[in-house]
Amino acid sequence: MPILRISVEVAMKIRKKEQTGIMNDKACILVVDDEFRLLKSLENMLLNQGYTVKSAQGGLQACEQLSETTFDLVLLDLNMADMNGHQVMDFMSQKDIDTATIVVSGESSFTAVSKALRRGAYDYLKKPYDPEELLSTIDNALQKVMLEKAHTAMQSRLKKSEELHRYIVNSSPDIVFMLDQKGCFTFLNSKIESILGYKKIELIGKHYQTIIDSADLQRASYIFDEQNSKKSGTWSSELRLKAKKSDHTARHFEITLFPIENKTKNNNSAQAKSSHATSTHVIGTYGTARDITDRKEAEEFINFQAYHDLLTRLPNRALFKDRLNISLAQAKRNKNSVAVMFLDLDRFKIVNDTLGHAMGDRLLQSVALRLENCVRKCDTLSRFGGDEFTLLLPSISSAEDARTIAKKVISTLKEPFMLGEHEVFVGVSIGIALYPEAGCSVDELIQNADVAMYHVKGRGKDGYQFFSENMAVNTSNRLSLERDLRNALDQNEFRVFYQPQINAQTGKVIGVEALVRWQHPERGLIYPGDFIPLAEETRLMSDINDWVLSTACKEIKGWIDEGHSDIRLSVNFSPLQVEHPKFVHRLLAHLRLANFPPENLEIELTENVIMNDLEHMVQKLNLLAEHGLKIAIDDFGTGYSSLNYLHKLPIHTLKVDQSFIHDIQDSENEACIVNAIVSMAHGLKLNIIAEGVETKAQLEYLKVLGCQEIQGFYFGKAEPGYKALNLINQGASHSLAC
Repeated sequence: MPILRISVEVAMKIRKKEQTGIMNDKACILVVDDEFRLLKSLENMLLNQGYTVKSAQGGLQACEQLSETTFDLVLLDLNMADMNGHQVMDFMSQKDIDTATIVVSGESSFTAVSKALRRGAYDYLKKPYDPEELLSTIDNALQKVMLEKAHTAMQSRLKKSEELHRYIVNSSPDIVFMLDQKGCFTFLNSKIESILGYKKIELIGKHYQTIIDSADLQRASYIFDEQNSKKSGTWSSELRLKAKKSDHTARHFEITLFPIENKTKNNNSAQAKSSHATSTHVIGTYGTARDITDRKEAEEFINFQAYHDLLTRLPNRALFKDRLNISLAQAKRNKNSVAVMFLDLDRFKIVNDTLGHAMGDRLLQSVALRLENCVRKCDTLSRFGGDEFTLLLPSISSAEDARTIAKKVISTLKEPFMLGEHEVFVGVSIGIALYPEAGCSVDELIQNADVAMYHVKGRGKDGYQFFSENMAVNTSNRLSLERDLRNALDQNEFRVFYQPQINAQTGKVIGVEALVRWQHPERGLIYPGDFIPLAEETRLMSDINDWVLSTACKEIKGWIDEGHSDIRLSVNFSPLQVEHPKFVHRLLAHLRLANFPPENLEIELTENVIMNDLEHMVQKLNLLAEHGLKIAIDDFGTGYSSLNYLHKLPIHTLKVDQSFIHDIQDSENEACIVNAIVSMAHGLKLNIIAEGVETKAQLEYLKVLGCQEIQGFYFGKAEPGYKALNLINQGASHSLAC
């Protein structure tokens, strides 16, 4: 909607003031924190950005400086020994110190945040802060200070209007108005009251900017100046006007402006002889404002729907591709790199299937909010479809920039989500494609990022991977693999392999872990990492797991009947299996069918599976324990849950993840973690198995720590049943004494 504008002279004065104002001066910032190291770090960072910085080590020093010096901005900690941040803000309020405040604190409770914001804090950042985010927040706050000062300066320059000098019919359906040369109202019809809520007397003599929405002030000023300088013709535009009822309510108007001209005779004798004996001067503006709010809102909604996901409010696939195309064009010109990330949520389907689609939608919204906090303003985060998101990082300097963002995303999604009374855990698998190394087109980059993501899924999920040429698997190949996978069960192509579990002191084989392999007729032996993600995606995993359990129980029952009565069978169970309402019933049915003794079976579950729904998991596992089954926690130490569950569940065994074992001799951190896990297991009277043991040195180290059982390539890889049985019959071919 068009709007009225101040004179060119006034506008130039305001612009001159802005040029010498806060935006180009060195803004003065007070940094308040009682931790000296952090105080200096903040001070040095801000000095490097060109700000004038003063520091206060504690609340009392801050109050003293605020009393003596005027600051543009205060960075304030909350938890300080002498005087906390809330008390400092109360002091500022009592002393009428109107300085913008940004809270930077390690305190993140709702109460603390709410108190700070109620006391007038501009924003709240949690320690440890992201430097880029902090600097951006500071810049936004100073921008706000500048705009407020500019607005105050502008209002102080507004003059009273001149007399009403034009008559306009009051029956028009549009707002009809007149402005003087300064942009002040000299006439308004009654429509201003019915449409915007202002009485005519309230606005007569007031500058037109009084009713202009702040977002359109600059454009409105330009329109008025142009119209004021024209000697004929009209000017039409769309502007937003503020309603009186709320400063936040604005309506869209189509505004048409007509110059009001005054013709005067020229006294010059030479001119008087000509036909051009008069000159024209613009003395004011006549205008109409037609309300087009409903039309604009309909247009904006349609446009938003076309380019955004309505659930998360994020850009959709179309908008993402459009922005990626623009970024690639800029990167080609500037010879920059661009990163495309393909994000797929891990374990989302479990939440969606068990808690319902409504909870699944809430989870997606929560995930979107967390992801938005991980990215820069120039980045584009989109919901690509389902539980898939894409992230565009334009103009990055190196792959390390993408790596940093990927790690940040993984870290933020590790924290649990509260969905009503349910605490759920999801992870994320991220594939990264870099321009130009991984492709030069929009579709190629997205496809290759997707390929890299599936490689993460194959490795065990919850991580990131850059695309490389050796990952390239075309679509037809993947479809072919999916078709073959669907036929694999019917064609009896799966095999059960067994990896021995060894007593660390005696070297005796005391158990085996059942692992699935796919004997493809053309591709040969395919390992789980290459087909399990596809099986999960195509919902075939549950059928495969059932087949593995049934086959393993029948085979091991034969070993038991041959005299190995103490042999233990360990079987992994997928989240879909465990969270099925009939999980316990189906598991016990398999045992009865194979006549397999329950006390010889140990089921392996990950921490995240347990913590997704702890209440129901307690009931299920207690029932299994009552039937004699043993329960092991697989990949222990890599989960994100509280250890509180250990005393709530009938757990028998902890399996230390192989990632801790690999560098146990060289890494003090890994050794400390393993030592802590072993000590905790002994304290809780739990059995412990170390996975991934590959060397004698690792074995000896674990024996010293008190680890009871060992599993890994040092004793043998997973083998078909007959080879594993031979090893048992030999009493462990790989002696621990060797």
